[in-house]
Amino acid sequence: MGLIVVLVLLVVLVAIFVGIYNRLVALRNRFRNAFAQIDVQLKRRYDLIPNLVETAKGYLKHERETLEAVIQARNQAVSASQAASAAPGAPDAMKGLAQAEGVLAGALGRLFALAEAYPDLKANQTMSQLMEELTSTENRISFARQAFNDSVMTYNTAREQFPNTLVANMFSFKPAELLEAIGSPEEREAPKVSFT
Repeated sequence: MGLIVVLVLLVVLVAIFVGIYNRLVALRNRFRNAFAQIDVQLKRRYDLIPNLVETAKGYLKHERETLEAVIQARNQAVSASQAASAAPGAPDAMKGLAQAEGVLAGALGRLFALAEAYPDLKANQTMSQLMEELTSTENRISFARQAFNDSVMTYNTAREQFPNTLVANMFSFKPAELLEAIGSPEEREAPKVSFT
């Protein structure tokens, strides 16, 4: 009889252990998928930026430094995004992506401010369409970032709870990093653009 009780307890413990492990795997996969959604929107934005710069080039011939800064910031953001895609939730990758995105937002903000000074550029239909697509993409990125951060928070909370923490440590379930905006309050603000 004692052996049966021990076997039942062992089976229950193994079932709990397996359940915890499977839940942690599912939560980790969920936040990785959430990052993939951010990645899709970032790629969309990165594809729009060269078109935006090309459209603005003809009007902003004397503002070459600003246009080059936007392209350089875009390229750095693409590299940071690729590194983050390889390791979603990794602290260094998330910080690198957030910093690169902050630099890109600042460069785009300067481009938009400069575009305000050129009435012909503001009236250009292609520029208006690109700006509308970029605004839509920025909104999608914000929603995807929120979903990612929510998934990371759920994963980290589950990972830190007892007895989950025992399984997490045993199988190297590392904490995931949130994707947060980095920079000064001015850099964190979305660029104000008005083409009306």
